[in-house]
Amino acid sequence: MRRRHKFAIGSAAGIILAGAALFALDAADKAFPPPLDRANAVSAEVLDADGQLLRAFATPEGRWRLKTTVPEVDSQFLRMLIAYEDQRFYDHGGVDPWALGRAAVQLVSNGRIVSGASTLSMQVARLIEPREGRSLSAKLLQLMRAVQIERRLSKKEILDLYLTHAPYGGNLEGVRAASLAYFGKEPRRLTVAEAALLVALPQLPERRRPDRNLKAAEAARKRVLDRVAVAEAIGDGEAERAQGVAVPPRRMQLPALAAHVAEAALRNEPTVLKHQTTLKKQVQQGLEAVARAAAMKLGPKLSLAMVMADAQTGAIVGEVGSADYFDASRSGWIDMTRVNRSPGSTLKPFIYGLAFEQGLVSQETMIEDRPANFFGYRPRNFDMSYQGDVTVREALQLSLNVPAVKLLDAVGPSRLMVRFRRAEVHPVLPPNETPGLAIGLGGVGITLKDLVQLYTALANRGQPVRLGDGVTGEPAKLDVEPLLEPVAVWNVADILSGVIPPAGAPQRGIAYKTGTSYGYRDAWSVGYDGRYVLGVWVGRPDNSAVPGLTGYGTAAPILFEGFAKSGIATTPLPRPPAGAVRIAQSELPISQRRFALNASGLLASGREAAPQIIYPPEGAHVDLGAGQGNLSPLMLKLQGGRAPFRWLANGKPLPDLSRRRIQQWLPDGGGYSKLTVIDSAGRAASVGVFID
Repeated sequence: MRRRHKFAIGSAAGIILAGAALFALDAADKAFPPPLDRANAVSAEVLDADGQLLRAFATPEGRWRLKTTVPEVDSQFLRMLIAYEDQRFYDHGGVDPWALGRAAVQLVSNGRIVSGASTLSMQVARLIEPREGRSLSAKLLQLMRAVQIERRLSKKEILDLYLTHAPYGGNLEGVRAASLAYFGKEPRRLTVAEAALLVALPQLPERRRPDRNLKAAEAARKRVLDRVAVAEAIGDGEAERAQGVAVPPRRMQLPALAAHVAEAALRNEPTVLKHQTTLKKQVQQGLEAVARAAAMKLGPKLSLAMVMADAQTGAIVGEVGSADYFDASRSGWIDMTRVNRSPGSTLKPFIYGLAFEQGLVSQETMIEDRPANFFGYRPRNFDMSYQGDVTVREALQLSLNVPAVKLLDAVGPSRLMVRFRRAEVHPVLPPNETPGLAIGLGGVGITLKDLVQLYTALANRGQPVRLGDGVTGEPAKLDVEPLLEPVAVWNVADILSGVIPPAGAPQRGIAYKTGTSYGYRDAWSVGYDGRYVLGVWVGRPDNSAVPGLTGYGTAAPILFEGFAKSGIATTPLPRPPAGAVRIAQSELPISQRRFALNASGLLASGREAAPQIIYPPEGAHVDLGAGQGNLSPLMLKLQGGRAPFRWLANGKPLPDLSRRRIQQWLPDGGGYSKLTVIDSAGRAASVGVFID
């Protein structure tokens, strides 16, 4: 009885002591937790719109440590890793007793360490809390830390930490950094040979670096492939085939694209580790390759910038801020896409678009290219010569200055600036100056980004969009009136798509315009298809003159090469809208065969002209969808006359008087209709048209 009593007391004491020990261990675990917060110190990443890595930034201590998770790594690599490093990873609680026992027996039997007993959890403990030397106390701490980690994290989370922090030589840490550096790709799809090398390197990363110790790397990879458990994990014959694959002897640079966008992303959100952009990696790579090649041809001190945007969404898909971010001779750190410069002739398409919209001209209207004096302003052509009588189409394609200024004088510089404001673009005028005729030839400041934003309206049937900044800015369609009416936009695109490409460039079905600023300081080229707009600027960041620099000779070849290397298939330009047609000169109304009006509706002699309906022309058949039962409005345009104007359709007056020379009329149905306009002086003009 007494013995039983002693046994009961002893058992109770043992239980109490065990409980106290467990309580003490739990308290110690809480009081001295593993430093898991250190695991969060990883490289910041800048990603493209699809999540592909554009650029990574080293950690403060100079490490390339890219956060990696299990789903981001080839599953075969994970099987090989566990088979080689920790076969019972999913069964133990941080420490593998069988491995410890095996290592102890081998140590006693051989007098030296034959195999280690470190589990992946223990290796993670060592990686997040490194210690100098391999003392017994350090090993015991590692064992305890492994148990602590297992209590706090799932097996997947432990694997995530290993994949992120495993050393691969030099300043490479983690599987992603190693895969990008040695194979030039993300580790989602690895060959058996690649996976085996990545399994082998972390044990002795400096001794086995393939870029410095190729033979050691080959031997380490062979050791992994020869392991029976690994061979079973990868299947019959795979190890033998992988043995014959060469180990990469060099380390590649990690992706380093979009330097200016990446820097802006970090400035905007310095604490964020992953920055999503609107860029497309393929497009960015292509544009940067073109920029590097062009910079070599341009010579020293010249830089260039490129912006490619989606005209439907406003997303910037490619952006190059300079020829080389790290080239001090070119001031490469300056993002030239955001700097105001003189746009040369690149604003001319919008002048012509306004002239088309107001019915002042058609493509085949004749206009004079001769010396002219606009109250003391005497524009001259780029080559100092004059073409005489040319069509409006030829004047825009040849980028003649005098015809452009004549049309700007007619439509009004202030009206042009108002249209730019619709697109949220605000060109910078010289101090204390109001909009004048010089803006048509580059007498304002504008950024490349804003210029591309203007051209998105030409690619988007006249509807402007707001470009994002490539990082945080939300691109969006602007809830405003169109920058230009669709028919005017089509006329501009029809003309610009007929401009001859630069020498050696293929015809890509794009519309484009070039520009050269005064004094050969800036060369521009902006082109677009039915979906994308690409703008190019070339010049010196310090605004110095560059003799021989021109938009057509310097920037246009880069534009065409940029479209070709972007990897984006050309989207056809929009189809002609209702009412858009190129009319032969012989079929134009007499009043529109030659441009001779100014903005006040006066003939060149100063005598007031009678109103003339210039669109639709007499007897025209206009397809407005009458056959489908869904009629579209018809655009009515007149020239001359004195405002206000009264329009009549089949003898019935339209609701309101108008001071504009453009009006819309919605027919009741198809068939023949008579249209009449009467000006304030009582003068009238009429045309008969057929609505189809």
